[in-house]
Amino acid sequence: IVSWAFPNSPTARQISEMLSTGWLHYAVLAAMIFFFSYFWVATQFQPAQIADDLKKYGGYIPGVRPGKPTAEFLDFTMTRLTFAGAIFLTLIAVLPSLLSQGLHVPQVTAQFFGGTSLLIIVGVMLDTMRQVETHLIQRHYDGFLRKGRVRGGFTGRSAYVRGEAAAQRTLMWLYVGIAIIVIGGVAAFLASK
Repeated sequence: IVSWAFPNSPTARQISEMLSTGWLHYAVLAAMIFFFSYFWVATQFQPAQIADDLKKYGGYIPGVRPGKPTAEFLDFTMTRLTFAGAIFLTLIAVLPSLLSQGLHVPQVTAQFFGGTSLLIIVGVMLDTMRQVETHLIQRHYDGFLRKGRVRGGFTGRSAYVRGEAAAQRTLMWLYVGIAIIVIGGVAAFLASK
């Protein structure tokens, strides 16, 4: 931005070159990711309000007293989770560049393993697994939806166990399919070298 504002300035050009690649670029990127992660959590997550809502509606966190201790626990937990999430986001942001520069992987292939591609792939996989699990639970549900009766809808554990076993088998095949696709992609990349 500085080089756009001052196109003829040698200082602006030098700053732009320093921030375009290299360790300073990655350090600034990581600092910005951490800052905006904590900024977003600070603006969106209100532990005192959540603690008051839990207390008002009779909810609680086991082992934590209602009120201020709950708010402190939520704040402490969210700070730790935000730190882990910021590290993960930093890896996702930096991984494609490190792969392409450090291991001499083509940029197109490196982009597959980072950034939005990885987030989209994981999001679609999790959503697909959740939909498969929901479908299997509905298919093997022995309640009022299938037989039209409200009383005594769940007759025993055997139907649930059969449904759970079917869900586990289906999820196993889904994992196997995903593993085959990933292994095939890696093999295709290695074969193209």
